[in-house]
Amino acid sequence: GIVISSARRWPLMIDPQMQANKWIKTMCAAPKTAGLVTFKPSDGDFVRSLENAVQFGKPALLENVGEDIDPVLEPVLLKQIFKSGGVDSLRIGDSTVEYNPDFRFYITSKLTNPHYLPEVSVKVTLLNFMITPEGLQDQLLGIVVAKEKPELETEKSALILEAAGNKKQLKEIEDKILQVLSESEGNILDDESLINTLSQSKVTSNEINAKAEEAAKTEVMIDETREKYRPVAFRASLLFFCVADMGSVDPMYQYSMPWFVNLFVKAIENSEKSEDISERLVILGDFFTYLLYENICRSLFEAHKLLFSFCVAVKILQGDGRINAEEWRFFLSGSSGSQVDALNPDPDWITSAMWRGVASLAKLPAFEGVEASFSSDIAAWRAYFDSAETHQEQIPSGLHERLDPLQRLCVLRSVRPDKVVPGMQDYVKHYIGQRFIEPPPFDIGVSFKDSTNSMPIVFVISPGSDPYDDLLKLATELKMNKKLQAISLGQGQGPIAEKAMTSAMEKGSWILLQNCHLAASWMPKLEAIVEQYVPSEMHRDYRLWLTSLPSPLFPVSILQNSVKMTIEPPRGIKMNMKGSYNNITDPYLDAHPKAPQFKKLLYGLCFFHALLQDRRRFGALGFNIRYEFTAGDLKCCMLQLETYLAKYDEVPYQVLVNLFGHINYGGRITDDWDRRCVLTTLMSIVNEGIMSDTFMLAPGSDCYASPADTSVAGYLESIGDFPLNPHPNVFGLHANADITCAQNETQELCDIMLSLQPKVSTGGGKSRDEVIAEVAAGLQARDLKPFPMDEIAARYPLSYEQSMNTVLSQECIRYNRLIRVYNKSLADLLKALKGLIVMSAELEAMATSLYSNQVPAMWAKVAYPSLKPLAAWVDDLARRIEFLQSWDRGGPPPAYWISGFFFPQAFLTGTLQNYARKHKVAIDTVSFAFHVMAQEPNSVAEAPEDGCYVFGMFLEGAVWDPDACLLAEARPKELYSVFPMLWLKPEVDRKPPTSGVYSCPLYKTTTRAGTLSTTGHSTNFVLMIELPSDKPCSGTFSRYAETFSAHWIGRAVALFTTLTY
Repeated sequence: GIVISSARRWPLMIDPQMQANKWIKTMCAAPKTAGLVTFKPSDGDFVRSLENAVQFGKPALLENVGEDIDPVLEPVLLKQIFKSGGVDSLRIGDSTVEYNPDFRFYITSKLTNPHYLPEVSVKVTLLNFMITPEGLQDQLLGIVVAKEKPELETEKSALILEAAGNKKQLKEIEDKILQVLSESEGNILDDESLINTLSQSKVTSNEINAKAEEAAKTEVMIDETREKYRPVAFRASLLFFCVADMGSVDPMYQYSMPWFVNLFVKAIENSEKSEDISERLVILGDFFTYLLYENICRSLFEAHKLLFSFCVAVKILQGDGRINAEEWRFFLSGSSGSQVDALNPDPDWITSAMWRGVASLAKLPAFEGVEASFSSDIAAWRAYFDSAETHQEQIPSGLHERLDPLQRLCVLRSVRPDKVVPGMQDYVKHYIGQRFIEPPPFDIGVSFKDSTNSMPIVFVISPGSDPYDDLLKLATELKMNKKLQAISLGQGQGPIAEKAMTSAMEKGSWILLQNCHLAASWMPKLEAIVEQYVPSEMHRDYRLWLTSLPSPLFPVSILQNSVKMTIEPPRGIKMNMKGSYNNITDPYLDAHPKAPQFKKLLYGLCFFHALLQDRRRFGALGFNIRYEFTAGDLKCCMLQLETYLAKYDEVPYQVLVNLFGHINYGGRITDDWDRRCVLTTLMSIVNEGIMSDTFMLAPGSDCYASPADTSVAGYLESIGDFPLNPHPNVFGLHANADITCAQNETQELCDIMLSLQPKVSTGGGKSRDEVIAEVAAGLQARDLKPFPMDEIAARYPLSYEQSMNTVLSQECIRYNRLIRVYNKSLADLLKALKGLIVMSAELEAMATSLYSNQVPAMWAKVAYPSLKPLAAWVDDLARRIEFLQSWDRGGPPPAYWISGFFFPQAFLTGTLQNYARKHKVAIDTVSFAFHVMAQEPNSVAEAPEDGCYVFGMFLEGAVWDPDACLLAEARPKELYSVFPMLWLKPEVDRKPPTSGVYSCPLYKTTTRAGTLSTTGHSTNFVLMIELPSDKPCSGTFSRYAETFSAHWIGRAVALFTTLTY
């Protein structure tokens, strides 16, 4: 209050919970400051409102400002007052207004963590009104005591008022004594009036002090009783900040403080009562926790529901002091940056990533000796690793009994990261119960009951989902279907929607505004309309329904004060197929002139659509780029199937494949390798075989056979036999794809939770800054030195005959740029931590990355593509530098480590260039032939006559069979295998083989997707390599090869230069 009233600059308050807003409105409600003018930047007449406030000396409150302040406010913020006609004046926009000294200006922002530029910060007094855990705890304690023991809270309030009155009276007595003393003349002992006044003051003062002592005793008794309810307030406070964190996960997860408090009050009123306070506290705590979970869960996407349950469980345990901060950090970020000293006891099944994790885990006190136990009890650890339900197995070497559930999760994170998600479910179940891992089903009726005419209902949708049918069904049940009006927002639809809303408020209709994310410019207007709702002036049946994809531009105030639900398309092949056939009728099927063929192809088409939708869950293994295939794509294909089947005498399979694969679904596809995958899948379904009742639409089970001619009910019955969770083989993928999918899910959840962690000290005796300084010093000790470019240029001059000299120079230049940034940033960070230089935003971000075992953005910006965590990334960088240093010292190597190149495409071009110049042929007529070598790279003494040997590649989706010299099926649980050395042999006018090969893409990282850089090369794809295969080849594909192998395409087989560990 002192800062706001006394500071020279007007206050800008960060106020996500509307605490400052409420306080200012209460403060300005006093008679002497009556007439608070409230407006928002989105108001069309906010400048006029400001002018009136300045002119008439009223307090003004500007709400909901963003990170940018309107330039029109600058004269007001800088108080650029000048004399005009003898009176103080201020220029606002184009107007000059008289300045009244009684004018007061307040600004509030609902943003939780805004970043104001220095030019904004220097013009205002920034104040953070974000509620603190202790402040919220006291508020909630007051609420729960007022509900449970109203007489106590009334007495407490009365005592506070009485104490304030007593203090005021004492102050008045003191002032009176001082006044009498100052006015007294002569000897004060002769002044009878003065002595009487002093005596009376002493009596009054003693009475007040006696009252104060009595009140203090009473207050202590009341506080003791109130304190018994503190555990519930403490739990609720923890849960509020857990809910508030969800806003960082998705911009649509916004919840207001008043909404949370109302839910808390509802829990107090509706939970089971008990005379025993201890029992009552347990009941109330459990009831509120689950009520909050139910209400939040319906507004979360499926992928985030377990995340929320797990965060709730951990937050409660952290509040009880039962979570070790170092173990929690390890669980979220994985292995630390320390080097591994212990030898891997069995590299056949213990990967380098697993062993690094185990070695880092062993450095935590609770896991001392875990490395040694691997060596001494290797068989038990192997059995633990091989188990199908590792998360439910006993941890070997007697560790299970002495580890708590979080510590067991840390072991799981190191040994079987694909089982962490079911492990998290068990963790939640163990601490807060089974019901927290069973989300309530989608129920639009329940959400409707929670809404009012002034509270909008928001459907947070994902691509491919549409809540209209569910809403229409509800409207029909409530006899509102004729009063439901749907408007799809877009260009020019805003005024139409506004008019419809005004009419609906009067008539009591329902308005559905679809696709709000497409009308970002109209959202401020919608926000203004909703904030001006007056429930008493609106029809009680009026409801506003909104649909939107997640968007940061959707009004936060609407999200915080609405009922939210998430709608997602059905998951899995079974649910997708059911969804498709629920919209098909028997008359539609039977009306076609070629009904039997139409039914067969339609079933195949729906199955193909379901395959594409569900394949996306495998991430990069499914598609390089995640495409949003929708029901509209399927509908379009159905119409074309209907038309072209009737038009041709014979079934036009090739026409249908081109229409579906290249145009309808293919129109969305931007990656050639994804197009190849989609076409392969489509051609395995849309072919002559589909007319047979024994034709298999997918491998794995007889339930995927093309059903005989039947009705919609018959098709739904066949679909009912599908497994709920199909085996990866159905998509053509190896069983290992499920492990990759689960690992990706684990990594995604841990990354999200890591991003939510507060930037505060850890436990375990080390502060956050100490941990960062230790990591930075360790990285600095790696002593990475730049290459001496002058010496390299002298040893490897520019040469027409040897392009590799240029490749080496360019690589060293690129690495030098990275090494300099690496060394300078580490030195600066250590100085900043000591307070020797300013901690800039970049250094702060770098510190957070080092603490979280992530590669800092400033390094990644000048580095090669890599997905490795920090520790593995630095090891990899050191190896790359060593590779180039050995080349510099000993000349071009006989075999090149292709993973060590910053820009491998330049190296490949240099190889072709050397051949073309040596044989005096045009370089555009030269291309590579590929020969997989049996030799180990370190056994090669000389480079080949033409071309080069390369090694350091990894194969996913298959393994190389050295005996048969062919691709073979991957081994269980072996996600990646080391690929043998390859001879890239240049040939002139080479014709690609038409059989016996698989055209395999080589990528830099496992994300596979890349963007086209300024050099004309992809940032990820390197080249296509032909690998020998005994699988049949068929079809055509683009420019890479005349033939391809459908089996390995389904398996998503690819080569990589680097892995994620």
